[in-house]
Amino acid sequence: MKKPMPKKVQVIKTQKITENLQRIVLMSEQLDAFPDNCDGGYFKLLFNAEGGTDLSTLEEGQRPIMRTYTIRKFSREDHTIEVDFVRHSVTDLQCGFAARWAINAKVGDTISINGPGLIEDINPQVDWFFMAADMTSLPALSAKIAKLPEQAQGYAVIKVIDEADIQALKAPANIKFIWLTEKQSLIEQVRALTWLPGDVSVWAACEFDSMRALRTYFRNEKQVNKENLYLSSYWKHGVTEDGHKVIKRKDALETQN
Repeated sequence: MKKPMPKKVQVIKTQKITENLQRIVLMSEQLDAFPDNCDGGYFKLLFNAEGGTDLSTLEEGQRPIMRTYTIRKFSREDHTIEVDFVRHSVTDLQCGFAARWAINAKVGDTISINGPGLIEDINPQVDWFFMAADMTSLPALSAKIAKLPEQAQGYAVIKVIDEADIQALKAPANIKFIWLTEKQSLIEQVRALTWLPGDVSVWAACEFDSMRALRTYFRNEKQVNKENLYLSSYWKHGVTEDGHKVIKRKDALETQN
């Protein structure tokens, strides 16, 4: 199957939501090719070797450098996607391509993207829900939790950098939010919560080592049914996205054996 061509999108809005979060709205009529259910899915921002967005500088056969981000919200009517970027200082050039671009983006700027890719939906046919995220996966959680049944109950444990990063999220009334800041442990808080009776659906996405600890807890200790368990790492401390992909592939092979 032929790979889809990159889509060029334009920045139509950029807003500093909190000290640590930048929200950008990208628009293009080419986004009409995106499916309606892509909220919470992902796409790739494409950069040249210097971290710029002009792909015409790539040599023949050279692939662009890709950075993955979550589609917080898609509007077919407006031809837009809404994307949240964690604002952080970057000293490593390649590691900071997307963060640097987002902080400096202005209305009218353009960038090429690929996607979307979709992630698994939460099984709604359960008694309760357990969700966990950090800043990188907060946009995906916000999209998924908004789609839960109105009568849903359970927990959403979210780790942010600072109290100012706490947001009001659309969710069923009986979902209890537990917000953590940088010095608090996501793993410890998850383990401390009372396990509710009945079948559970788990959705958790965060840093690689935290994901592995959550996987041990949910899969081995709590024996959550495989079909009700979504776990993903969105990044790893001290590693670029390309290095993270290699580590994820190795981990996936090891857990299959």
